[in-house]
Amino acid sequence: MRPSGATIVGGVAGFPIDHSLSPVIHGAWIAAAGLNATYGRHGPDSPEAFAALLARGRAGELRGLNVTAPYKEQAFAAADQASAAARLVSSANLLVFEDGQITADSTDGLGLMLALQEQAPDLDVHGQAVVILGAGGAARAAAGALAGAGAAVRIVNRSTERAERLAADVGASVIVSQTPEAFGDAVLVVNALSVRPDLDVGLLEPGTVVMDMTYKPLVTPLLAAAKALGLTTVDGLAMLIGQARPSFQAIFGIEAPDIDVRSLVLAKLEQTA
Repeated sequence: MRPSGATIVGGVAGFPIDHSLSPVIHGAWIAAAGLNATYGRHGPDSPEAFAALLARGRAGELRGLNVTAPYKEQAFAAADQASAAARLVSSANLLVFEDGQITADSTDGLGLMLALQEQAPDLDVHGQAVVILGAGGAARAAAGALAGAGAAVRIVNRSTERAERLAADVGASVIVSQTPEAFGDAVLVVNALSVRPDLDVGLLEPGTVVMDMTYKPLVTPLLAAAKALGLTTVDGLAMLIGQARPSFQAIFGIEAPDIDVRSLVLAKLEQTA
């Protein structure tokens, strides 16, 4: 158990890790809240090194970790308890350590919903068709969150088998579609691929919202094409900040302060461009 008054230690783990923007976000919130806390980068270069980091967490040296590639699946497998969101994607981007136990969570889906609330506030997906491009871990998180919000989710992916597994896991509100008709009545299209999708945005209705989970570059070719047609767009940076909010609360025990962290992150991105 952490002694009263001791520094709360959080961080982010992945390899490579120097590019991570999480310390910028969490560091700003820590300073604004006046917490006795730290949030640093951890770059274990092997599964064994990551396991050693988790052992430090179990021993009480860490309160929590955000986890990025390539350790999300290992993080989930090492946990003693896992949220429904983490079980859906079989991976975790958040670990909380308490009394020698590890609790795993995935905050990507919530981050997506918070990003939509911020940058597409008029969007209501309940009872509406939405399209997700991809069927990997990011797509799973998106599908779970959107299906939970009452949307009729359609998965468009090159591999039908993988998309069908996702559809089966998320539930009856998800259908697999690879035809142009999949986009006809969609109120939202989410790119969950790590590459530019083969999508003609001219197929979309004028009111469709287009989201790209990628934030480097901030305005991806997909978002640029959508903006050119006057469509509402949602960028991956909004999702990154959105998924960090529940992580901050889980690790540090308070809600993230209401400050403009986006400007700080944009400045950091410009420095590293």
